[in-house]
Amino acid sequence: MGHPSGRESREAVQSELPPGQRLQKGWPVTHYGPVPKFRPERWDFRVFGATADGDKHCWTHEEFSALPYSTVMADLHCVTKFSMLGAEWGGVRAMTILELAPPAPHVTHVMVWAEYGFSSNLRLSDFMSDRTIFATHKDGELLTAEHGFPLRLIVPHLYAWKGPKWVRGVEYMTADRRGFWEERGYHNIGDPWREQRYSYQEEPGDGPEL
Repeated sequence: MGHPSGRESREAVQSELPPGQRLQKGWPVTHYGPVPKFRPERWDFRVFGATADGDKHCWTHEEFSALPYSTVMADLHCVTKFSMLGAEWGGVRAMTILELAPPAPHVTHVMVWAEYGFSSNLRLSDFMSDRTIFATHKDGELLTAEHGFPLRLIVPHLYAWKGPKWVRGVEYMTADRRGFWEERGYHNIGDPWREQRYSYQEEPGDGPEL
């Protein structure tokens, strides 16, 4: 049996890409604003808002690093139209955080907070995916500062902007609220397979009630 031709290989890869995306070799650095300086003695990770027990939960960097480590094989789809396929992301699954600091029963959304007040909102169902992970590593190596060290969120089934770099905490919410890019014209959900790039594409129910 012969090997697939170069054209067939390209077509097979293209079939794995969401509409409008192109395969990227390497990992471009894309972010808004400066790269924050990491100070481990000052770093913490917080879960707050509508928690089940009403309390705020907090981990130091040492404590967070000691949480159960998992890996997820997942693609990364950037809204700027490049996609990386088949990366291994290592870190702490979002489900681990949900188990350690459960949300109240009426929570519907989360806001993921990062350095400099950057934020991204997610439906709780997206955050609860078993493939959503707070990544510390990519392909077995620590993330670089430019790519989000010490912590970035990976939500494989949504565009990459929904998973911020330099994450510092999660707010449980009982109603939806737009995050940083969502307030600036990006789609409130961000499903790459439905090509939900911009807010003008939103349908009733996609965004917060006005």
